[in-house]
Amino acid sequence: MKKTIEDLQLENKKVILRVDFNVPISNNTIMDTKRIDEELPTIKYILSKNASLIILSHLGRVKTEEDKKTKSLEIVAKKLAQLLNRGVKFINENRSEAVTNAAKNLKPGEILVLENTRFQDLNNKAESNNDEDLAKYWASLGDVYVNDAFGTAHRAHASTYGISQYSKESALGFLMNNEVEHLQKLLVGFKRPFVAIIGGAKVSDKIKVLEKLFELADKVLIVGGMAYTFQKALNRKIGTSIFEEDKVEMAKEYLNKYKDKIVLPIDNAYVDEFADKTPKFTSPENPDIPDGNMGLDIGPESIKLFASIIKNAKTIFWNGPAGVTEFSNFEAGTKGIATAIAQNRDCYSVVGGGDSVTAINKLGYQDKFSFISTGGGASIEFVQGKKLPGIEAIQDK
Repeated sequence: MKKTIEDLQLENKKVILRVDFNVPISNNTIMDTKRIDEELPTIKYILSKNASLIILSHLGRVKTEEDKKTKSLEIVAKKLAQLLNRGVKFINENRSEAVTNAAKNLKPGEILVLENTRFQDLNNKAESNNDEDLAKYWASLGDVYVNDAFGTAHRAHASTYGISQYSKESALGFLMNNEVEHLQKLLVGFKRPFVAIIGGAKVSDKIKVLEKLFELADKVLIVGGMAYTFQKALNRKIGTSIFEEDKVEMAKEYLNKYKDKIVLPIDNAYVDEFADKTPKFTSPENPDIPDGNMGLDIGPESIKLFASIIKNAKTIFWNGPAGVTEFSNFEAGTKGIATAIAQNRDCYSVVGGGDSVTAINKLGYQDKFSFISTGGGASIEFVQGKKLPGIEAIQDK
């Protein structure tokens, strides 16, 4: 068991808090504050202990000097001040004498947001490569380190992994601990039938989690682009649909070994080019996609089939959309899955992964799921049984 924030004595301490404020920004406006909102309980708890707070976060990837202009955390610090209704200091650096002094002079109850950790990636990828000197420097700014950034828990970066090793004390924040507890329920003591729905473009991205779920789950519904690799393995014609030639044999092996567990789409929505056009549909009797056409979603019969399986599930894990959800003509499959899960009021349901979560939010189903994970990649790695560096580095109780 890892230490949590409630195991620490925080009174009059300087707390370094790693958060995930990687929010979508367009035209200098934050489009969705969910990641900031979810962090407020941890922040308020720390402040209630008369501690001071130094916040670290990344925001996007920083590859050029130009990126710095659009990837500053200043706008996020302002939004945080608004949401907390209190002053928040921001410094447009994260490693300098000015940062050291700002941290040293921080008084109990004050908040200091440092600049985007990935600005340190510009020259030698110091953040992403877990640079020892950088990790030591950030650890030196405070007394204790709290990691609450589940979205980056699977990365061994200086601000998520290295810093823990040089901090006197470290713990998980409320958000991170909540993620661990909810995802753990998918691996231990879950109720059956356990149904997993796995989507996304490539089989190769999900091999390990598929293998784990083939072991654990009663049914694994395969959707999205990766379903065409499996359909190809059944010798169905898939036209110009996305698939991985080098994974067809592996898909065949899975279909032989887990034929009672794997459920594939029985019809497809297809068009003649990658565009948001009115689709045509194959049928369960003839699932072949005509030459020169590509499948961009599951069809109505697949939605019905999947809904009937989801309806009886007691445990559900969903990661990845069923179709190209950026096109309104190909949202139906993802919406159908979201609706079926939302209507099953007698199950434990967990969803992880950006596009699935976006679909749920669009439909207003947030409250109809047991848990919505904040980390797509991290939740996948956790479910496949991998140790996540950002969690492993935290001290044990």
